[in-house]
Amino acid sequence: MGDPFKVLKPLETGAVYFFERSKVIQSNIANADTPFYKPKDLVFERELESGLALKRTDPKHIDPAGERKVGFKEVEVNDVSGYDANKVDLDKELGKLAETAIMVRAINEAIRKEIGKLKLSISGR
Repeated sequence: MGDPFKVLKPLETGAVYFFERSKVIQSNIANADTPFYKPKDLVFERELESGLALKRTDPKHIDPAGERKVGFKEVEVNDVSGYDANKVDLDKELGKLAETAIMVRAINEAIRKEIGKLKLSISGR
């Protein structure tokens, strides 16, 4: 029998990512008036693509290198420059914060549903 909590692992990774990303975005918003401040963001998508473990579905396939740990990387965003060389675009940051909040709600709902399935299977109904 496999690990019944295996389904929750990717959801946990996503929840941690969006929590950390919201902290970085909030830091950018807090420093919107700081001269020469360069906003930051967390990169997850590229890290996810390079960190996915491949499955061997046929014996003729080359054996994948194995599982790699998925991580996040903080990068500087250099697309906007303000009058005081501050590169924070408040509208973009607020948009990213709203997007992050929506994703957190979606992940929380998915976690709630998966836990409900586990409760249902444990109760034997």
